[in-house]
Amino acid sequence: MQENRVSRWYFGGVSASAAACFTHPLDLIKVHLQTQQEVRVRMIGMALNVVRREGYLALYSGLSASLCRQMTYSLSRFAIYETVRDKMNREKKGLIPFYQKVMLGAFGGFAGGFIGTPADLVNVRMQNDVKLPLKLRRNYAHALDGLLRVWKEEGMRNLFSGATVASTRGALVSVGQLSCYDQSKQLVLVTGYLTDNILTHFLASVFAGVCATVLCQPLDVVKTRLMNSKVDYRGVFHCLTETAKLGPEAFYKGLVPAAIRLIPHTVFTFIFLEQLRQHFGTVVVT
Repeated sequence: MQENRVSRWYFGGVSASAAACFTHPLDLIKVHLQTQQEVRVRMIGMALNVVRREGYLALYSGLSASLCRQMTYSLSRFAIYETVRDKMNREKKGLIPFYQKVMLGAFGGFAGGFIGTPADLVNVRMQNDVKLPLKLRRNYAHALDGLLRVWKEEGMRNLFSGATVASTRGALVSVGQLSCYDQSKQLVLVTGYLTDNILTHFLASVFAGVCATVLCQPLDVVKTRLMNSKVDYRGVFHCLTETAKLGPEAFYKGLVPAAIRLIPHTVFTFIFLEQLRQHFGTVVVT
């Protein structure tokens, strides 16, 4: 008989929220780059523009919405993926194959993306506010204020603006992060050169972050444009066609900051998650 520790259902949301506190400025710059109609400013220039106009604290604009998003979107997808995966592993008395991890990651990510859409919408708007003229700013005080104002001013339907794209993106990100992290960690451990330690978690999470970035970047651009729009786009297809008119590279606007943000976020998330699992996880006898 061997004792193992598995994550509690809420560990994913807590870990992702902690990671967001470190990577939020990079996420903000990514949103600013993606909402440019033409490529005028690169990553460093955009960061300097924000700091010059609004000060260093502007790099944390929308942090409350980002944390709200992680505690809805990430909590849901991690809870679904890890709970079902651990149950399947116990029933099988072994590790499930990669294709099942991919299917489970896609399902959990799709559900989490839909649940987290309102917070994601407010997050994008709050981050983009600092680059707008004063008269055009929405000036949400915090995430809850943003959610309530969108509901009252634009209706419940607009709270889920871009939900299709956000859910699809959530599925792709979760396949890249959750499924690829699990598989790469398993492959590293099988070699016998490394144990279940921080170095293993770091290597597996870097690979997962790269996979997630490549998979989701085009949809991330479309999602950001839809959520930040007031009247520009009639729907997902219209947004896709208008973005395509700017050229194929338009779908990869902000790729470098997206990678610089998503890879560290993935690394921090899984390192925090593994530490929580190892020290506070549920003990399971196998």
